Amino acid sequence: MQNRTNDYFITGTDTEIGKTFTTSALLRAFTQQGKSTLGMKPIASGADEIDGVLHNEDVDSLVAASSVKAPQEIVVPYLMRTPAAPHIVAQLENVKMDVQHIQHCYQQAQGLADVVLVEGVGGFCVPLNDDTSTVDLARRLGLPVILVVGMRLGCINHAMLTAQAIRASGLRLAAWVANTVDTEMRFFDENVEALRQRLGAPCLGVVPRLAADQVAQASQYLDLNLLK
Repeated sequence: MQNRTNDYFITGTDTEIGKTFTTSALLRAFTQQGKSTLGMKPIASGADEIDGVLHNEDVDSLVAASSVKAPQEIVVPYLMRTPAAPHIVAQLENVKMDVQHIQHCYQQAQGLADVVLVEGVGGFCVPLNDDTSTVDLARRLGLPVILVVGMRLGCINHAMLTAQAIRASGLRLAAWVANTVDTEMRFFDENVEALRQRLGAPCLGVVPRLAADQVAQASQYLDLNLLK
C-alpha cells in the first residue's frame, strides 16, 4: 500500500465520547492547511432511510467536514440500519463484514484526497464477527492511530488500556485528543496532565464541550504540527 504520511485511524476510549466530532474537527484542521480531505467510517450501525438513501448521523458529519466528496460505498462500506453493536447487527441483517473489502475502499479513497481519516466504530477492540475485530481492521490498514479520550471519570484507565492495546497490535499511537464529555468533571486539568505524562504521545489539544454544529470552532483547539 502506498506510504501516506497524513492518513490516520481514529479510535476512542469508548463509544459516545466524541470520536466523530473530533474526526470532523481534524478533517477541518487539515483542510485549513490547504490539504484535500476525506473522512471514512467503514462500519456504521444505526441508519434511517431518507429519499431512498440510508443516512447515518456520524457518516453525514464526516461527509460535511470532508473537502472531497466520494461515493457512499467508499465512505461507509458497511452501513446497517439497527443501532447496536456491529457484530450483533451484522448477524441480524445478514451482513458479512470483510476487512479486506474495507482495505480496498480505503485504497480507492487514497486516490481522492491528500488526507484520509478512517474512524473506527466504538472503542478499539469491538468485535465485527466471531473471529474479527476492529483491531484486525486497524492492523490491516496499518495506519498510525489518533486516540480520542473522552474526558470523564475513569478516563485515565480507559486511555491507558486502549494505548496498550494499540501498541500490542503493532500499531503506532501517533497522538491523542482530550475531548470534554463531562463538563463538571472534578480535577479536569489534573487528569489531562496525568495523561500527558503517561500516554507517550503528543496531545493535539483539549476540546471543550461544544455543540454538534461547532466543528469549525473545535478545529481551532487542535495543533496538527504536533503530528510526526
